[in-house]
Amino acid sequence: MSIDNMLRLCLIICSICFYESVVQSRETEDPDVGGGYQITKLRWAWLQVKNRAMEFNVMDFGAQADGQTDDSRAFQVAWKKACRSQGRTTIVVPNGTYLVGPVQFTGPCNASSIRFLAKGHLKATSDLSKYESGGGWFEFAWIDGLILTGGGTFDGQGAKAWPHNNCHKDSHCKLLPTNLKFVGMNRTIFHHITSVNSKFFHIALVNCKDFEGRKLSIKAPRTSPNTDGIHIERCSGVHISSSVIGTGDDCISIGQGNSQISVNNITCGPGHGISVGSLGRYSNEQDVKGLVVRDCKMIGTSNGIRIKTWPNSPGRSKATNLTFENIVMDNVRNPIIINQEYCPSQSCSSQVPSMVKLSDIRFKNITGTTLSDVAVRLSCSKGVPCQDIYLENVHLNLSTGDARPVSSCENVIAKYIGTQVPAPCR
Repeated sequence: MSIDNMLRLCLIICSICFYESVVQSRETEDPDVGGGYQITKLRWAWLQVKNRAMEFNVMDFGAQADGQTDDSRAFQVAWKKACRSQGRTTIVVPNGTYLVGPVQFTGPCNASSIRFLAKGHLKATSDLSKYESGGGWFEFAWIDGLILTGGGTFDGQGAKAWPHNNCHKDSHCKLLPTNLKFVGMNRTIFHHITSVNSKFFHIALVNCKDFEGRKLSIKAPRTSPNTDGIHIERCSGVHISSSVIGTGDDCISIGQGNSQISVNNITCGPGHGISVGSLGRYSNEQDVKGLVVRDCKMIGTSNGIRIKTWPNSPGRSKATNLTFENIVMDNVRNPIIINQEYCPSQSCSSQVPSMVKLSDIRFKNITGTTLSDVAVRLSCSKGVPCQDIYLENVHLNLSTGDARPVSSCENVIAKYIGTQVPAPCR
């Protein structure tokens, strides 16, 4: 235990003992002489001390912060101490460079809340044999009330791992680790953190409830494979806002089983835009419903807003009640696209249509410039055609300034409101 925490513990014990002795002595006093008021003041002072967060600094548990020594054990010990403590706790990662990972921080915890204050530059080990397929470099699981902040950087050192990513060729490939993975979390706040050069996804949320992410910076080269900025799956009550994301894949991807998701004020680029999906690849997938994407800007991305589902889907699921509003496209190749024949490996049997039902989808106030002659492409499934697709006030010009772009529609009768550039499908 650090000296600060020892002093804090002693102060708490002394305060409790003093408070109880005063209470006992006041029990025999005349209540009219103000003893109750004195006790109230003492109780307030005692509660102030009691509620002060216990602090656990990774340097007190052996971290070297030299960028070469493996500091994983110091992080894990600090977590165990914080998790087992009562009340509010804080884990501190001071300025410095830390070689870490992979590390898992699991609950449930005794602490009512844990604040993980990452100020330093955290570097992932490049030894791929240490990671589990599909796991996280930093993985937080089954915790209630986590706050992750501090202005620090999580550096996945992905450039050394990307050549080993062969998932575009082998569907049974070993998945590289995600920089920050959250599993089964409840009431999480995640802000003022930078993630760079992840080996795979930067941030993944799985089975989380009431998750707030804001003021995040996510960076990877345009050519880095599968470096999705934020991937969300089987979650509810997720709110992502005020962040800048530039990667080699989707800036934000909304997977299966999500509900009540909001995405606001995101700057995306480079990357593949903001996507729903891919959906329908596996059996027993759950529906997607209640998504709002608002006030975002796409800069030089290959797609703007995209919904993608696999053909020959083994199960039936739905994506419904999706709204995309106030989106600015700046030199985007495919600003609005529904693709229900999504197959990146080109090994699918598109003879069997997707069975993912798309309905109640609204594109509103979508403006800017497109690199493609086809600015709006709605390619829906012939097995379950799209229903209730609305386009309101869409104005997309070709970046070259030439003739206006066009729309393309299959297996859908879209509904149009207000300005339409390109012209609606007929």
